[in-house]
Amino acid sequence: MFASLGRAVARHPLRAVAAWVLVAAVSYLVAVAGIGSDGGLFDRVTSGEPQVSGSESATGLALINSSSEQAVSITVIVDHAPPTTKGLATALGPLHEDLTGTDGVDTVIDPFVLPDGPKSDAAKPLIAQDGHGFIVVVDLKASLSDTQTKAAEDAVVDRLREIPSDVGSVAPDATVRVSSDDLVVHAITEQLEKDLRTGEAIALPVALVIMVLVFGGLLAASMPILGALASIGCGFGVLYLLTYVLDVDATVINVVTVLGIGLSIDYGLLVVSRYREELARADAPDDGTTPRRRRRGGRGGSAHEALVATVSTAGRTVAFSALTVAISIATLAIFEPELMRAIGVAGVAIILLALATALTLVPALLRMSGTRLARPGVVGRIPGLRAVLARTSDVSADEGVFSRLATRVQRHPLLVLVGCVAVLAVLAAPAAGLQLRNSGIELLPSDSESRQFVAELSDQYPASRSPELRVVVQGTEQQGKELAGRIAVLDGVQSVDPPAQGDGIEVLGVRTSDHDPGSTAVVDVVHEIRDLRDRGVTTTFYVTGQAAGQVDFTSALADRLWWAVAIIALATFVLLAVMTGSVVLPIKALLTNALSIFASLGVLVWVFQDGHLSGLLDFTSTGGIEVYVVALVLAFAFGLAMDYEVFLLSRIKELHDAGVSPRESVRLGLQRSGRIITSAAAIIIVVFAGFAAGRLLVTKEIGFALAVAVFIDATLVRMLLVPATMTLLGRANWWGPRWLTRLSARGAVRS
Repeated sequence: MFASLGRAVARHPLRAVAAWVLVAAVSYLVAVAGIGSDGGLFDRVTSGEPQVSGSESATGLALINSSSEQAVSITVIVDHAPPTTKGLATALGPLHEDLTGTDGVDTVIDPFVLPDGPKSDAAKPLIAQDGHGFIVVVDLKASLSDTQTKAAEDAVVDRLREIPSDVGSVAPDATVRVSSDDLVVHAITEQLEKDLRTGEAIALPVALVIMVLVFGGLLAASMPILGALASIGCGFGVLYLLTYVLDVDATVINVVTVLGIGLSIDYGLLVVSRYREELARADAPDDGTTPRRRRRGGRGGSAHEALVATVSTAGRTVAFSALTVAISIATLAIFEPELMRAIGVAGVAIILLALATALTLVPALLRMSGTRLARPGVVGRIPGLRAVLARTSDVSADEGVFSRLATRVQRHPLLVLVGCVAVLAVLAAPAAGLQLRNSGIELLPSDSESRQFVAELSDQYPASRSPELRVVVQGTEQQGKELAGRIAVLDGVQSVDPPAQGDGIEVLGVRTSDHDPGSTAVVDVVHEIRDLRDRGVTTTFYVTGQAAGQVDFTSALADRLWWAVAIIALATFVLLAVMTGSVVLPIKALLTNALSIFASLGVLVWVFQDGHLSGLLDFTSTGGIEVYVVALVLAFAFGLAMDYEVFLLSRIKELHDAGVSPRESVRLGLQRSGRIITSAAAIIIVVFAGFAAGRLLVTKEIGFALAVAVFIDATLVRMLLVPATMTLLGRANWWGPRWLTRLSARGAVRS
């Protein structure tokens, strides 16, 4: 199949390139511009705290929203303008008139429109505790359509931002901060877009430089980059279509983009490297020392034959690798939260696109380049770079840095094994104290207007602060009061607001001693309130709020976690067993990958939960790790680890099948694959690090964690732990039933 595909691409390379350019361009343009009035991709994605459909917190929130029309509320904090300032009320008169006269505005509340003005008791919640500012609250009509709401909100926000000029004559230092739920969502989405541009601006140029060193020229280096761009263009189109089926969180865009760039470059790197190796091998004299194998299509020196050989070998490895990664990512779709399903579906789609570009677009570009890649490029002629490129871009040597490293490891394999396991265990230790969170506004940078608004509102206007939890009671006002009394005496509860709303739905605002809505203390309060059902409370109620959603989201993941682990473990075992003909190597791979993943998770906790390196990485710790980030790291890191495992084992097996001894096959296999693994790892680390440079906390956590995971796997695990383990096992590595060996021989994987 792969040979046939290689021949087809070799015969019609221009058609393949033209098709990819057309599809990628159309997909990207449709995703950005949108179709009709639906808006583009960034207009259709959602943002906010992840919810689990049907959970207690989601049900309670739905009851609140359905029992009464929810009006949009816009609040402005006016600072450095004490309400007692002479002439301030007069200066704000036109503001009040303009706002109340705006289409769609229902009410406007500020300290100056109340009886007795700022001196009245009713005005106290609207005045800063330090007396230096006040707030204005504008509620829109609940009956407005989405279009009318957007127009009214824009008009109100624009007018509120003009307050400093309104009061400039009496309060020249006045400043404003405006916020609403829609503005917070817009701020998160806007930051995601900025982080996406930052990540791409860092990742793609640096990746190109690394590949120039790997290939010794710009021509070969550019091909995996072009494959990545095509994958991302098509990936945006897939995400846009997905928004019509699922609620796609804005985070999914960055997650899929970083995965698509990394894997497309990885796979393209492997294909281009093998093509150059085929060209070099065809021109090299046969001295009888290099294992040869018969292969359909011959071993001629033409670009056509080299391409067919490349797709037959590296293409099969890429397909096998993509399948293992896809299975790992696909398990996210079995979880109940829609966010996880969206990432799972979109992740598999981008993996398949990366595979498709590696098997068709990149080979087509290689065919069009002919045999030019066998010759030194223009970059290699630059004085000073020639010697460097001669070392980094060599594809033919069986002796080098990696073979020497393997020789050293094989002298003391047990010592290396124990040392690696000890280091990984130390790195994994902080994971034992992992705290999970579902953050909202805390995801934004500390200097963002929305986050500063929330912080100031909490400090200076505590009466206006939203309660940390809300309890939705399906019953009478009296039942609500009775439940409020039971909740008020619980540990960690500061006060309970009187029942509100009515019509069979009573809402209790629960204010906790800890004002962090996602802290472990508030999570404990959630459990205590829910436990009242076991202590004689028969009234039907639902606990909502950030901590409640956090509890439900974590529970939903835990319910199906072991199913996901079992599917990944079984699928990985079967695939590696079929690939290698061994039952020992799959078990070894599962154990080493697990060590690598827990080590990266430990580093993530040490940095982001404990706050180490917060200054260097420019973030403020929330005291925990986002729940879905942990799930993504486990799935993505395992998939990427299997990626490199396949790269390494395919080379070792190729040598083993050619009759090379177990010890020598490990040494030569590491030499032949080590350059590709380390180059691919360096590129993907750069890609992830580029996104870690973004300012949104969740993007930073994902990028950093995956960069660390790849670094640990490509260094400690692939270069040291795996060679040491395989050296100790010797011939036992390849033990398996005869039927499995025969099955493996039929579909042998080569890189």
